[in-house]
Amino acid sequence: MSQAPAAQAAPATPLGYAWEATDEQVSARYGVALSAIVRFDLNTSPAPPDLALRLLRVGAFGRPISEYPPSDYRDLVAAAAETYGVGSDELLVGAGADEILDLVAKAFLRPGARAVIPTPTYAMYGILTEQRPAQPIAVPRRPASDGYALDRPAVREAARDAAVVWLCSPNNPTGLPEPSGAIAALLRELRADADAAGRSAPVVVLDEAYAEFVGTSLVELRASYSRLIVVRTASKAYALAGLRVGFAIAPSDLVREMEPYRPPGSVSIPSVAVVAAALRDPDALRENVLRVSAERARLADALASLGIPAGPSVANFLLVGFGDRVRAMAVADGLLRRGLVPRTFGASHALADHLRFTVRSPLEDDRLMAALAEIVPTLPHPAFGAAQETKP
Repeated sequence: MSQAPAAQAAPATPLGYAWEATDEQVSARYGVALSAIVRFDLNTSPAPPDLALRLLRVGAFGRPISEYPPSDYRDLVAAAAETYGVGSDELLVGAGADEILDLVAKAFLRPGARAVIPTPTYAMYGILTEQRPAQPIAVPRRPASDGYALDRPAVREAARDAAVVWLCSPNNPTGLPEPSGAIAALLRELRADADAAGRSAPVVVLDEAYAEFVGTSLVELRASYSRLIVVRTASKAYALAGLRVGFAIAPSDLVREMEPYRPPGSVSIPSVAVVAAALRDPDALRENVLRVSAERARLADALASLGIPAGPSVANFLLVGFGDRVRAMAVADGLLRRGLVPRTFGASHALADHLRFTVRSPLEDDRLMAALAEIVPTLPHPAFGAAQETKP
């Protein structure tokens, strides 16, 4: 596979903060044309639902975009309440799941408080905890042979004096849900421990960003554990990441505790209208989930044929181990030089010897496989150097 044409040099002075390396930064660093870059690191879905495209094209937003949206987002809340089977008073809208997570941290993590984080998992839980500033308590997950499941006794013990427990199922970046009944059992244990000690149970955040890919949710557990906040999003299975819409689902008293921290109008009028319409179109969601799931299976088979099998995944990404970090970073470097951006992990990360690949379109995934077919046979000896990180 030939390398893409070199891009024009980027300005020497950075233009501003970026959470991960931008397309422009990758282009400048690796000499790849901007048009050739494909993001395999962001876990977005490859194509928006047709309904969303129609709404964006005709501008059917219900009110002029020169005005702010209603601060209660009432139509979006009504659509979400119907979709998730909850009351409107149990819903809080945010600018993506990330804003919801930020609101949780602001509402429930006081300076010096402890937050339990089963690791590896989504990096934002630790970042938001430290920003408060609170103390993150990392609890290692069980090994890959156990599906990176929660170490429930260890999480329970760490949570005895914690304010928040961050959970993610299906988990990012490992791609699997918790075993059936594990989270319900953990919640029972946390409730019993709190009652025995005569204190409040910790707030448990259950991030279900990828729940639509498995077709199940644990949102009903809020009825038995009154300190549960379930997080949902339109970014993944709905393929609407650019619209930035997420939801907290929780008992109404927890929603009221979070509401004062929510900025006014952080979700735009187009986002409100399109996501409300998408929530009311389950057929479009189902088609997108089936499309991504089929392509995930095809990509997994192709990776296995190269001798680099991916771990099992129910989400829209695959986690691939390369034996050691030097080999993983050599693959990352080869991909980046071809304009393909994988998710890499830092040297001290539990998955430092892995790369994560988003499931994209068949054409884009074929390009990834062609690149890997060139790179994998030439993997260097571990004494060789490693590529630069593409994400902090």
